[in-house]
Amino acid sequence: MVQRRLVGVDLGIASAHTVRVLDEGGREVCRRRCEPTVESLTAIESAALAGAAAGTRLEVVFEPTGPAWLPIAVFFTGRGHAVFRVSSAKAADLRRFLSRHAKSNGIDADTLARLPLIDPGGLRELELPGAEAAALDRRVRACDRLTMAAAEHKVRIKDLVRQVMPCTPLTGDLGQADLAVLERYADPRLLLKAGRARVTAVIVKASNNHQGTARAEQWLTAAQAEVDLYGDHPAVAFTDLAAEIATEVRLLRAVGAELAAHAAERETCYRWADPAQLARTLPGLALVGGPAVTAVVGRPGRFPSAAHFKSYLGLTPRASETGNTDRKGQPMSKAGSRLARSTLIRAADWARKQDPQLARVYHQQMVERGAEHLKALCVVAGRLAERLWTVMHRGMPYVICDTDGRPVTPDQAKTIIAEQWTVTEDVRRRRRSSKTKAGKAPQQAHTGHDRSHAQGADKRGNLPHQRSSDRKPARSSRALTPDPR
Repeated sequence: MVQRRLVGVDLGIASAHTVRVLDEGGREVCRRRCEPTVESLTAIESAALAGAAAGTRLEVVFEPTGPAWLPIAVFFTGRGHAVFRVSSAKAADLRRFLSRHAKSNGIDADTLARLPLIDPGGLRELELPGAEAAALDRRVRACDRLTMAAAEHKVRIKDLVRQVMPCTPLTGDLGQADLAVLERYADPRLLLKAGRARVTAVIVKASNNHQGTARAEQWLTAAQAEVDLYGDHPAVAFTDLAAEIATEVRLLRAVGAELAAHAAERETCYRWADPAQLARTLPGLALVGGPAVTAVVGRPGRFPSAAHFKSYLGLTPRASETGNTDRKGQPMSKAGSRLARSTLIRAADWARKQDPQLARVYHQQMVERGAEHLKALCVVAGRLAERLWTVMHRGMPYVICDTDGRPVTPDQAKTIIAEQWTVTEDVRRRRRSSKTKAGKAPQQAHTGHDRSHAQGADKRGNLPHQRSSDRKPARSSRALTPDPR
């Protein structure tokens, strides 16, 4: 019998880690607590291997708790042991099964240690990235966080300007000229005092002569309207609002400068991680999308197939099948990387306009299956994920083909899409309204139970139901009768 040592580690952020070690039969070997130091982790290794046969390989399981998982993973993979990083949802489900009415660090560690016994097929051994992949991953994450921070500052600036100027001229993108005006004259009284000539000069300089008098007139008109509306009312703190707007503008500029620096380094790291830039050959994945998905894919061979990679990203629908009923159209699992999933969904909107095969998938979802725009894009994103894995696994660039598999040029592809796979505006309009039943494509009705005691079972699927007016009093056994309508 092969000896096993299963190590469950409940990671602590500001406290010591709790460790439980089990043998191949699920019997407890020892209990320990440790710190992320070489001495402490070596003691855990020695205690776990005590009494085991020579060459026994530890199976270490933990959840991705903040940054605390990385030191544990580096230490044990460096010693040649198997390391598994499992989702918090899976560990929580098993913990509720094993100990419904109690939760502690020890219970969590014991639960994690039992996962290789209960769900061996659901665990995938962790592979730590190399130097190039790790550097790319950090730059991609930094750029993503800074991009979201910049978006939050822009929203805040627009909200503050709308408060001080209800008739705000900020109806579109926030440009450099607008930031220059707000940094100096966010107070509408100061803006009027500066005059048309000075405001125009500021706008011309900030926009590199792309904007001028017309934009200045819009700002001055909005400022005059608010001065007439508010007057000298004490509830409107013009000076303080202007100071807060100027602060947000400066923070936005600082975030933008940091983002530009990280984006430049991200490009350098991407050239090392993907020298042939294979990810960027896929439609929709360009300057930002290529590095983002490359950082998530890592070594393509760690996924057995394209379908496994799509499932890893959470782009596969959940399954709901019982008896003779198979409910289609379930939501995505959303089990993987949020960044990669959102990147592929955004890329899918461009890919359907460039690739006839993906355009056909989008057209079928919208026209034949009654999906709305976002749901159809999620299906296209799943197909794009499979093609991404195939391209990276084969090491060959992506080639756009027509629906018969023949390579086509970009212009030919757009012509095919325009002639055969364009969704009409009438279909789009009907899909936007969830109350318009006429726009939904017919679905096949599956036979099944009239009513289930499972929570929410009557809200999904295509099960036949009786009208409330036609239902008879409950009996011990009732025949299943389809809706006469």
